[in-house]
Amino acid sequence: MSNRILAVDDSTSMRQMVTFTLSSAGFDVTEAEDGVVALSLARKQKFDLVLADVNMPNMDGLTLVRELRGLSEYKFTPLLMLTTESTPEKKLEGKAAGATGWMVKPFVPEQLISTIKRVIG
Repeated sequence: MSNRILAVDDSTSMRQMVTFTLSSAGFDVTEAEDGVVALSLARKQKFDLVLADVNMPNMDGLTLVRELRGLSEYKFTPLLMLTTESTPEKKLEGKAAGATGWMVKPFVPEQLISTIKRVIG
């Protein structure tokens, strides 16, 4: 069974690139356009990893991470940020929220795949 990943980004083209990259590597990817949709999906099914942008409408990625960490089934799930944000302050905020890791866009497909494989185990 392939690992289930929830890819959350308000950019349709970014979600499509992430989905194509990860699906090609054998992952089962579900897309969400913001944190509200992602949280709703995560409450209905368990994902092995959540990959989220920081800046999104309705619910940003850091709020999503905080909300997911509050759910018992996501207490130890890897939650990676994939974002254009790269300031040390934002990364610290992400870590404090419960993010497992931080990757900066644009991403290198091989690096994204290897990071996810390493984090999932």
